[in-house]
Amino acid sequence: MSGIKTFSNETSERYALALFELANEKSELEDIEKNILFLLEICNSNSEFKSFLKNPTNQIELQSKVFIEISKIMKLNKSFSNFLQLIIDKRRIFFLDKILEKFIKLSSKRKGKIDATLISSKNLSQDERNIISQEISKAIKSNIEFTFKIDKSLISGIKIQVGSLLIDTSVRNKLKRIKQLMTEN
Repeated sequence: MSGIKTFSNETSERYALALFELANEKSELEDIEKNILFLLEICNSNSEFKSFLKNPTNQIELQSKVFIEISKIMKLNKSFSNFLQLIIDKRRIFFLDKILEKFIKLSSKRKGKIDATLISSKNLSQDERNIISQEISKAIKSNIEFTFKIDKSLISGIKIQVGSLLIDTSVRNKLKRIKQLMTEN
């Protein structure tokens, strides 16, 4: 998972693995993964919700009530709802986003998917992203899931990071290589 083992990383990995094993044992992986993706989207897009999770002064009772309501509204899987209550009781709710992300990585790994980062100089349409993903998946004979980022400093082109492999077709990188060649001669 991560090379640097911090308390939050280790804790998040343990809880994610426990949830993954529970979901797998109960044949609820797909259902729980859908719940997690939806909840992660809320965590990443709603700063108030993220602040609520990270606030150590919130009472366990308040956190519990909020997540009971979220579970009802989102119709969350019962096992997942119980898991959320457990991490509230154990005062680990502030790790929720990390736990959910690590669960998704475990699930992707099980499905043979590879996580990668696609960095572009501009916003790419969903069709463009899908084409890039399909082409690279075909080339390496594995299913790739991209995290998309924009880096305006690239000028033009894309960078793809798959594990330790970096494919850099950006104009910035090409200019850098030309500059190196010119200074070497």
